[in-house]
Amino acid sequence: MKVLLDQNLAHDLADLLRGHDVKHALRMGWDRLENGALLTAAEQGGFDVMVTADQNLRHQQSMVGRQIAIVELSTNHWPTLEQHATRIAEALDRIKQGDFVEVAFPRPRLRRRPPPGPGVS
Repeated sequence: MKVLLDQNLAHDLADLLRGHDVKHALRMGWDRLENGALLTAAEQGGFDVMVTADQNLRHQQSMVGRQIAIVELSTNHWPTLEQHATRIAEALDRIKQGDFVEVAFPRPRLRRRPPPGPGVS
C-alpha cells in the first residue's frame, strides 16, 4: 500500500510502518499544500491512504468521490505514536478505498514539575 504521512507527523513513523511504501509530505514537496490540494496531489501521485493527525480534516473536506483513504490519529505526540505503531499498521492493513478511520490513543500521563525550591519565585 502506498501511504502518505501528513506534514504534522514525524518522519520516523515511516520506519515503523513496515510492509508499506511510506512517503512524507515534506519529502514529496507537498508541505505547503492545504488539505484539499494535498488530497488531490496524493491521489494523482497514486497514494492509497494518507495518515494525518489533523483533527479538522474530516470537517473541512468531503470524501465523496475521493479514491484515497484517510487514517486520522488522535495525536502526533511521537512517543505515543512510537509506542502504538502496531495499531496504526493494523488500521492500514484493513482500510479500504475512500474510508475514513480514526485511531485514538490513550493520552500520555502529564509529568508535573517539582515545586520551586526555597527562595525561588
